[in-house]
Formats: sequence, C-alpha cells, structure tokens
Amino acid sequence: MNKETFRNILPMRTAKTGYIVLSLVLFLMGLFLLIFPKTLGNAFANVLGVAMILFGVIKVIGYFSRDLFRLAFQYDLAFGVLITLVGIATIARPDRFLEFLCMAIGILILSDGLFKIQMSMDAKEFGIHKWWLILSLAIVAGVFGALLLFNPSEGSIVIMRLIGIALMAEGVMNLATVLTAVKIIKHQKKDVLEGVYREL
Repeated sequence: MNKETFRNILPMRTAKTGYIVLSLVLFLMGLFLLIFPKTLGNAFANVLGVAMILFGVIKVIGYFSRDLFRLAFQYDLAFGVLITLVGIATIARPDRFLEFLCMAIGILILSDGLFKIQMSMDAKEFGIHKWWLILSLAIVAGVFGALLLFNPSEGSIVIMRLIGIALMAEGVMNLATVLTAVKIIKHQKKDVLEGVYREL
C-alpha cells in the first residue's frame, strides 16, 4: 500500500499539542488572576487576547484534522472562529477590558461547557471510559461561565477572581478532553482512498 493511502498526522499532532499548551496557559492565567486580582491592565488584556486567538486557530486546525475518534474537535469550527474574534476584540478595546471580558468569557466558557457535555455523551456511546471526567469538568466550567454571564454586582476584585477560576476550569476541561478523547495513530488510513478503481 503506498504512502498516499495514509492520513497526514501533522494537523492532528499540531492540534493536540496546541490544545495541551494553551489549556495550561489558560489555567496559569486564571491562577494569576485568582492570586493577583488587582494586577490588571492593557498588557494582560493583550496577552489574554493573543492566547484566545491562538486557541481559536488551534480549534479550527483540530476540526479539520479529522482525528480517529472525531469527538474532541467536532464542534470547534464555529467555536474556534468565535473565540478568535473575541480575542481580536479584547486586543482592540483593552480600555473596556473588564466590562467586555466578563460577558465575553462567560459566553465562551458556558457554550464550550455545553458542547463538552454533549461530547461527553457521544464519548460514552463511543466506549471511552473516562467520559464522566469530561462531563464533570464541563458542568463545573459551564457553571462558572454562567456566573460570569450574569455579571455579578460585586466589586471588580471579586469579578476578576471569578474570571480567574473560570479560566482555570476551562483550561482543565480542555486538557482533560484532549488527553481523553484525541487518539493519534501513526498509520491511520484516510477515509476514502483516492485512485483508479477497476471493475471486476
């Protein structure tokens, strides 16, 4: 069998590695906000905006990579575009960082949590044993996303810590998802073999 019959695993490996790295970045940024809620400015807004743009690009790459299980990335095309646009808006308007971020991050994390809940049900049907871990983390992330969406009236320090916890939950949820539901096989075959077919 020639090499053309096998899938190029580079996009899958890029998406999986990017997911892992950026999930850790989100977790660390959330931890930073949780510990230092007063440390907020244009520089942090720009860093978070860049991280969201990169995460959006990785999600789109993941969608087109067509990994073996086809679970973790199945909803990431539209979501990847959305998170990229939010990242661009965060960089463009750092002066309204807190007001914009609370609503935007809330929507993103809530919607991602809901997608992951649905994905965990698919993972259960697919036979992935740790589907419950994805479900549990998705529920936790979704709850914090909902809290941000309703924009609590507490002071800015409380809101920033809530954003920090939400980012940490999002990072852990995505990390667990990619480690549990993405499998790369070196010699994975293409879905459809291209070539000349002879009628027997």
